[in-house]
Amino acid sequence: MNSDRRTPRLDLRAVSKTFGGTRVLHDVSLDVAPGEVHALVGQNGSGKSTLIKILAGFHTADPGASVLVDGESRALGDDIQDAGVRFVHQDLGLVPALSVVDNLALGRGYATSVGGRIDWRRQRETAQAAIRAVGYDVDVRKIVDDLQPVEKTAVAIARALQSAEGEMSVLVLDEPTATMPKAEVQRLFEIINNVRAQGVGVLYVSHHLEEVFELADRVTVLVDGHKVATRRCSEVDQRALVDLMTGGVVDQARRSSAAEHGEQMLKLEGVGGTELIDFDLTVHAGEVVGVAGITGSGREELCSLVFGAKARTGRVSVGGRELRASRTDIATDLGMALVPANRLRDGIVVGLNVRENLNLTTARRLVRHGRIPADDDRQQASRICGKMSVKAPSLEAPILALSGGNQQKVVLGKWLQTEPTVLLLDEPTQGVDVAAKAEIHHLIDEAAIQGVAVLVCSSDETELERLCDRVVVLRHGRVMSDFVGDAIQTRRLVHTSLGLTS
Repeated sequence: MNSDRRTPRLDLRAVSKTFGGTRVLHDVSLDVAPGEVHALVGQNGSGKSTLIKILAGFHTADPGASVLVDGESRALGDDIQDAGVRFVHQDLGLVPALSVVDNLALGRGYATSVGGRIDWRRQRETAQAAIRAVGYDVDVRKIVDDLQPVEKTAVAIARALQSAEGEMSVLVLDEPTATMPKAEVQRLFEIINNVRAQGVGVLYVSHHLEEVFELADRVTVLVDGHKVATRRCSEVDQRALVDLMTGGVVDQARRSSAAEHGEQMLKLEGVGGTELIDFDLTVHAGEVVGVAGITGSGREELCSLVFGAKARTGRVSVGGRELRASRTDIATDLGMALVPANRLRDGIVVGLNVRENLNLTTARRLVRHGRIPADDDRQQASRICGKMSVKAPSLEAPILALSGGNQQKVVLGKWLQTEPTVLLLDEPTQGVDVAAKAEIHHLIDEAAIQGVAVLVCSSDETELERLCDRVVVLRHGRVMSDFVGDAIQTRRLVHTSLGLTS
């Protein structure tokens, strides 16, 4: 491969992507030089993940995009990986139940001896050499699930390095420290610096700006699918970078908040999970409380912990009655409802139609003499459709025939139908268009006006400013700040989520 330091290891040009008529990437170009760490930053929804998925071949770019690896034109996807571009995704792609030896052999194959049997001694030596090549030392006989987060990342990077045919050109790291304890981040940086010293270009995607300034040579900023800047890290500071990430965004006016809220409906005491640590919170009737925080802060798991969909520690009370952990059935009986972040996996039943999905949560109410009358079933579904402004070909249409925004309104509508006292919303407008987002916000406003206690966990700081009476910001599993009323401002939430002071 061409190792001329003047030739970029990776050169992406005019990459665009359109989903369903909506353009989410607009002619994005960037390059990565040999031995350079080039950071890619932007708020959630800025297009970072889409760009990485196009590069990896998961999505197909719009016509007009091109990519060069070491000066040679390549096709996005398999061809670019054949050229030595390797990916370590946020979930790492390791098999937890297998050993380090087995994980490193996946895709590459095992060392064999006479008769085709695995030569375990040689295989362990090969695996150990691959780990040491990234400047790390792990017992390769260990099961991956028993490793520390930084050790797992080291295994994923080692696998990426050894899986390249010949020299590796570029290593793409997508949020490698998202779930990594702060103490282990420096150990990861040593691995990355060892890789770059070999002339490999590194494309580093992260929300942690302090990491960007410690590690990267240059940084590219995406906003709403547009590249707004590429800067040398020595030419900007964290505040200037945050301004680039948030500049030009017009915040929506926050809803009118009630002067006083009702009784305490939701109380959390010492709640903990995989990332969340000893979290306390109260939400009153008619109050909308938001939770902000970057990936790995504990925000993503909070709603599931409260509802009982994920094992937790600590106490959760609804209307003064304690909710035992991992009992989603009791949670719904107590008047709790959850709109999950992943609607396709957790919010809808893909094999059912619109009517069946809408009536899932209240089917028991419709039973008459051991059966559900067809007319009652259709009338209830039609009533929810009208209330939620769901646009569907018919009530009998497959749920997947609806747009993402209308699917989300079905999920919200089926839970509002239960007349909850506590509404948990996890990324309530993720992946929906502007019009659907405004409609969903209005429905949340209405729920609060009717006295529902609402907890909103969202990576969209602008959304939290629009919806909430109070916002708690999490970082590394703990509360960083608590903003109330006019103090809730998008830029403040972003600053605090990133660990910057006011």
